[in-house]
Amino acid sequence: MTTNWRISSFNGALLASYFIPTWAIIAYRIIETPVRGLFERPNVSAAFYLGDHLQWGAAGLIRAAWLIALGRLTVVAFFAVFLVLLCRPKIRTLGGANEALSIALGIGSLMSFALMLMASKVGEPEALRLHATELLMMLGMASVPAATSVPAEPLALQQPQLLNNG
Repeated sequence: MTTNWRISSFNGALLASYFIPTWAIIAYRIIETPVRGLFERPNVSAAFYLGDHLQWGAAGLIRAAWLIALGRLTVVAFFAVFLVLLCRPKIRTLGGANEALSIALGIGSLMSFALMLMASKVGEPEALRLHATELLMMLGMASVPAATSVPAEPLALQQPQLLNNG
């Protein structure tokens, strides 16, 4: 059995195994009851910021809750697509799943950063730690280099490796 797992594939799978259930549960709680779901710990910073600083009413808070749930479900969907594409060895070898991972990391990082800023503005230290941890996890994954192709055969010792090598 060939093991052609790269570090970026393995780290992406570990990251997806955290974010898929966690963010899906948070989004489900918002969908079930938008106001109660918005005032739970993962979203309380957005609720306080929008309600206190921007002075949004109940209808605006419910719309914001739905938007947060939609964003979280979008990240969950792209992580799920990444895991499905990762199961195919040909796609995994060529790095074809990296696009779904990069979209999930981009949207998720943007959401975590915005929620972290809101938590720091309203003075919620637990929510601030949660969003900072999630942001650092996603940014750490984004900094892992991913090779786009695997060489067909290893280079021989006598074979020139550079174009100008004589």
